[in-house]
Amino acid sequence: MANPAILTVDDDPAVSRAVARDIRRRYGDRYRVVRADSGATALDALKELKLRGERVALILADYRMPEMNGIQFLESAMDLFPLARRVLLTAYADTEAAIDAINLVDVDHYLLKPWNPPEEKLYPVCDGLLDAWLSTPEAVASDIRVVGHRWSAPSFKVRDFLARNLVPYRWLLADEPEGAQLLTAAGASAQDVPLVVTTEGKSLVRPSVEELAAHVGLTTTPAADFYDLVVVGAGPAGLGAAVYGASEGLRTVLIEQRATGGQAGQSSRIENYLGFPDGVSGAQLTDRARRQALRFGAELLTAREVVALESGGTTRLLRFGDGSTIAAHTVVLATGVSYRRLEAPGLAELTGRGVFYGSASTEAPSCKGEEVYIVGGANSAGQAAVYFSRYARRVHILVRGEGLTQSMSNYLIQQIEGIENIEVHPFTEVAAGEGGEHLERLTLRDARTGETRTVETSWLFVFIGAEPRTEWLDQVLARDEKGFVLTGPDLLRGGKRPAGWPLPRDPYHLESSMPGVFAAGDVRADSVKRVASAVGEGAMAVSLIHRYLEAQ
Repeated sequence: MANPAILTVDDDPAVSRAVARDIRRRYGDRYRVVRADSGATALDALKELKLRGERVALILADYRMPEMNGIQFLESAMDLFPLARRVLLTAYADTEAAIDAINLVDVDHYLLKPWNPPEEKLYPVCDGLLDAWLSTPEAVASDIRVVGHRWSAPSFKVRDFLARNLVPYRWLLADEPEGAQLLTAAGASAQDVPLVVTTEGKSLVRPSVEELAAHVGLTTTPAADFYDLVVVGAGPAGLGAAVYGASEGLRTVLIEQRATGGQAGQSSRIENYLGFPDGVSGAQLTDRARRQALRFGAELLTAREVVALESGGTTRLLRFGDGSTIAAHTVVLATGVSYRRLEAPGLAELTGRGVFYGSASTEAPSCKGEEVYIVGGANSAGQAAVYFSRYARRVHILVRGEGLTQSMSNYLIQQIEGIENIEVHPFTEVAAGEGGEHLERLTLRDARTGETRTVETSWLFVFIGAEPRTEWLDQVLARDEKGFVLTGPDLLRGGKRPAGWPLPRDPYHLESSMPGVFAAGDVRADSVKRVASAVGEGAMAVSLIHRYLEAQ
């Protein structure tokens, strides 16, 4: 495979030569430096690289270019190479442009000209960005191919796992020529899907999530047996704990069963998170946090299910589903919550074949021109409705109550009211689902009168309830009647410490009934179900962990 490219673009010939010269001097043995003198020629170069199947690691673009300035160029470049790291070259007077670039096109860094000496002002920035680019599994796994059937639940599971873990892949139908050829080469049939062909040419027939993760560049095995901190769950709370734990010198490992980001990572647009006035997708936000945690030295294990927690003196032992274990001084539980299943007849059999729990962004293009139904009245349902409205002919939001005001943020309600192809149906619930190969129709019931009606649709997305996945903590930690982990003051019933509490002090604010085990984010009883509060609790847990370790 050819060396990845670093593209520089500046309309000033002297500056263009200088930046290319400095970049080539430092990175020419590992990267191919491509120089362009305008945004248009740079885009042509990127298109040619894309057609050749080559990779672009870093793009450095001058802001003040005629016809197409640096921000406009980088915005177009993102469509061709969204994973390339992006740097805007600016003059001292252009700091406002740099801020716009960060908000509008997710620029990774802005660099003031001149950058002399490059050893101090240019190379450290580029080193960090190139290291981040190299650490992302998608940078080396661009040719994964997935062969399956359109309405196959196992095929959807594979595609969803890859998409949520930001692993690019090509989707091929089993009855298409290329898909059929791959099945034949792998010695498989159309009944054996999904088939995954890795970048090394290895074929995986109906792979498990663990097998898939191990073959697409995701880390599944811990590098050590003992850590200062194990974080279980890589949603906003877990990522916050991992970033702060690793940045403060704790040997930290982050364990995720499904995909980084949790429910927040599935959000198409988060618009009320501090510091992002134009909003940010859940995937972008969690990818930044993941890269940040890795940069500070945290380990990230994917597709590993923790099934037991044990205490052995000052050691906390976590047991995986395969029987292996990992030990640490402290644990942060940040497993979040999962959407509650609809119990209506017919839906269980159609899950993954038209019935989806959460926002299945991989399915959005397939909804073009069709009727989409969304169940739920909270922010996650509203964000999904706005996202799917770009594709669907009409999006129907089904809520059991009288409207959205009780559970949805005002900014989302206003957006929904301004989108013509979104319709809200109050006092409506799903009574049943029907279909053969996939969902074909729904029976809807009026919650007030009991009257039912049938609608034709192939798409149902469910965003209801919040159930913590804490069954594995039964008889281990104190939980409330719904399964949420009790912490801090909630454990001091009647002013008494929890039964079996071995320490002379009260539990810390986020500490569970087992000393050294903390809970953060949605899994904690009475927590605020917002991304910002989850990140804050993750950071707060690390502060309390330091107090705990200092007292040992």
